Amino acid sequence: MSASHSNSRKKHQKSSGTPKLSFVVNILSVGGAVAFVVLAYFGAGCVSLDVLNQSIEKTQSPPPPKLDKRAYDARMRALSRGEPYAPFVAVPIHATSSSTLAFASSTVIDTTSMNETLWHTKTVYPNYGAIFPFNRVVAYYGNFYSTKMGVLGEYPREEMLSKLKAEVSKWQIADPTTPVIPAIDYIVVTAQASAGKDGMYRLRMPDSQIDKALSMAKEVHGVLILDVQVGLSTLQKELPFLEKYLKKPNVELAIDPEFSMTKSKRPPGTVIGTYGAEDINYASSYLARFVRLYWLPPKFLIVHRFTEAMVTDYKKIKLLPEVQIVIDMDGWGFPAQKLRTYKDVIFSEPVQFTGFKLFYKNDAKYLSTHMLTPKEVLQLVPRPIFIQYQ
Repeated sequence: MSASHSNSRKKHQKSSGTPKLSFVVNILSVGGAVAFVVLAYFGAGCVSLDVLNQSIEKTQSPPPPKLDKRAYDARMRALSRGEPYAPFVAVPIHATSSSTLAFASSTVIDTTSMNETLWHTKTVYPNYGAIFPFNRVVAYYGNFYSTKMGVLGEYPREEMLSKLKAEVSKWQIADPTTPVIPAIDYIVVTAQASAGKDGMYRLRMPDSQIDKALSMAKEVHGVLILDVQVGLSTLQKELPFLEKYLKKPNVELAIDPEFSMTKSKRPPGTVIGTYGAEDINYASSYLARFVRLYWLPPKFLIVHRFTEAMVTDYKKIKLLPEVQIVIDMDGWGFPAQKLRTYKDVIFSEPVQFTGFKLFYKNDAKYLSTHMLTPKEVLQLVPRPIFIQYQ
């Protein structure tokens, strides 16, 4: 190879490396310019890429907690048998007695005194955060404007709340395996004997009274239940007036077929009203929409009942993971009468959960010897998970 050719090759090598170096320099220049613009626009407080990536990671919501299905199944089975919930394994303590069981908590239960018939109901798993069946709700019912509609209107605030707390304690002692949540069950739409200006035979409570009930529920660390008696109106017309409250996580709903008169077209109190599955499904779907929209824990819906005709087409009631439905035995009378009504009306047409109403005054009338005690109510099959005092 000649010297001139070798020098030419070296010059070519040097010249071929020049574009690469220029490219790198250009990139660095552009990067510096961008950095200058960013700093000029955002200022010295502009975060680094590492900090920015950390912020993005923090804004990504963690996966939602999941329902403990094993605990849920165990509690539902206990309710359906009328037994206390026992999260531990039962073992015989006497070889000669297979009916007596000892538990890890040293509690002894004689199952011979229990009704072994299972209460069969097809249900759905609720979303995480459901109140039932992990807790029992004990509610005080009534209206602040009336001393005759229930205990809420009979006593001054502090005395009434003290009585509610006392009842909660009784239920906690009667069933220590199930935490008790207090509730204020306020009738926000009341059926009326007179038609009113619009002919609907109902009266809506002002927000000031609902706010008062809500503050009481917060004071006892409980929930507020908005109870609705539509008269000749409908749920479709009444529930939208309660929307701002039903959006709250600690506000539930109750509907009362006794005072739903749209089918009979009679004034409330002259005949017993009724709701069909379509009415209950509407109320349930209405609540479910808020649960989904605002990421709320499941709500519960109370449906009052003490006759078969008060709820029709029960098999068509749709169960949703966002709403838990409680059919509440709302009749008053002496103990045997109430227990019979529970068996004939609530047990015979299972929906999802059951409730039981106790009347301080009416349950003590006529042939009655006393108002049923928590211990007596807990002998029912299925065990009521919602208790209401009027």
